[in-house]
Amino acid sequence: MAKSKAISTERISKTPVTALAISAEDRRRMIAEAAYYRAERRGFAGGDPIEDWLTAEAEIEGRINRVH
Repeated sequence: MAKSKAISTERISKTPVTALAISAEDRRRMIAEAAYYRAERRGFAGGDPIEDWLTAEAEIEGRINRVH
């Protein structure tokens, strides 16, 4: 099961995103998923949930802005 999540994470991170098509709720969901996968990669041990969120937020914003 972990392998399928890793595959889906890779697909998510490489999927181009169009800013106009993203609602605030979609953006929040994308950030939450990215933050979850960051914590999962380290086995949910240690780390900081706020740092996970902020890093995920920056990654998602970068993907959104890269399209433009």
